[in-house]
Amino acid sequence: MLDLNSRILIFGGGNLVLKRRTHGMSNDPTFTAYYHRSGRLDCCGSPDGIEDLENTIAKLKDAGLGHTVEWLDTEAQIIRRVPQLAGSDIQGWKGIFFEQGGWLAAAKAIDSVGRELVRHGVQFSFGDSGTFQSLILSNDGKTCLGATTKDGTQYIADRVVLASGAWTPSLVDLEDQCCSKAWVYAHMQLTSEEIKEYADCPVVYNEDLGFFFEPDEHGIIKVCDEFPGFTRYKMHQPFGTPEPKSVSVPRSHARHPTDTYPDASEITINKAIAALLPKFKDKELFNRAMCWCADTADANLLICEHPRWKNLFVATGDSGHSFKLLPIIGKHVVELLEGTLQEDLRESWRWRPGSGDARKSRRAAPAEDLADLPGWKHDPATDTKTQANLTVQ
Repeated sequence: MLDLNSRILIFGGGNLVLKRRTHGMSNDPTFTAYYHRSGRLDCCGSPDGIEDLENTIAKLKDAGLGHTVEWLDTEAQIIRRVPQLAGSDIQGWKGIFFEQGGWLAAAKAIDSVGRELVRHGVQFSFGDSGTFQSLILSNDGKTCLGATTKDGTQYIADRVVLASGAWTPSLVDLEDQCCSKAWVYAHMQLTSEEIKEYADCPVVYNEDLGFFFEPDEHGIIKVCDEFPGFTRYKMHQPFGTPEPKSVSVPRSHARHPTDTYPDASEITINKAIAALLPKFKDKELFNRAMCWCADTADANLLICEHPRWKNLFVATGDSGHSFKLLPIIGKHVVELLEGTLQEDLRESWRWRPGSGDARKSRRAAPAEDLADLPGWKHDPATDTKTQANLTVQ
C-alpha cells in the first residue's frame, strides 16, 4: 500500500548502482507526463543531520556522481536554490541540491502502468478474487504451485511472485525481516497568488522536520513530517507460521476512509509547517491520512526466492525506496527469476533473518504503535460489527 497522491524522487545516495539507472522517469513515455523535475533540496541544521549530508555527498563523489549535486554551505546559497525558504529560520543549515530530483504524481503514474500492462495482455483480478488467502503447495509442502484467493479462486503458475508491499509480512512468514509501518501526511490549499509563488518550487526535505513540494494542478501542497513511523501490532497468523504471532498489520484506508492520523502527528506536522512554510502556519489542514510501507532492518529491499518454498519469490521491503525505482524494479525481479540478477544486488536483497530490528530499521528510534496513540480512528459506530468479522482489519 502506498500514498497514491504524489511521491518524491531523488537520484543519488543509497544504492548508487540502482540510482544510476532510475532516469526512466524522465524518458519513459509511461511516466514522463507525470514526472516533475523540480529539483530537490536535502537540508538540515542539527549536527547529526549535517553529518548525514556530508556522508551522502562523500558517497556520491566516490561513486563519480559528485557533478550531479551541489553542496550548499550557507543560508544564502540555500535561498538561491529555493527562494521560497527566504522567510524561514534556516540559520546554520547546510544542504545538498539534486538537480535531477523532483516528484511524481503517483496515482496517475500507477494508472499509466496499469494501462501499459493491459496493452501487453496482462490480466488483473480485484476484490475477493484478487485477495491473497494462501499458497498452493506440492504434496511434500516444499514447492509453491500457485495461490488461492479469498473467494476460493486458484491461480496455478510455474513461479509465483508475492509483491504485496506493506501487507507482505501479514500474508506469509518472512521471519520478522520486514515490519509494516505507517507515515502521515496532510494537505493545504493555496490561493492563486500563492500558487504562482510556489510553482516549480523544489522538493524540500529536512530529516529532522519533514518535507513539502510544489502545489499540484489544484493548488494543493502536501506536507509530511519526519519520524520513525507507526506500527499496528495484532495477533495474526501469516501463511507458514504454526500459530498466531504478533505482526504489524496495515489498516486499509479504502475500508476505513474516516481514518486520519494520531493527535501527536498534528503537532509534528504543524512544527514542520512552522519551520519550512511559516507563512502558511495558520492555514487549515485537510485530507489527513496515513500511508503504509514495509521496512527491513538494513533498509535494503527483500527480493529473493523464499527458502522454504521453491518457486515462490518475494519482492518487498520497500524501506522508502521502491517507488522511485518504479521504471526499473520490475526488470530486476525478472532478472532474479531468470538467474541473471547481478551479484551485488542479489547479495543486498537476499533472505537475511536475524540481521537486525526491522521495527527500528536505520531510524533514530523504534516505531510507536498506533494502539498507544489516540486521535486517528474515526470509524462510525455501525462499523463495529463488520470489523469484528474481519481477519485483517
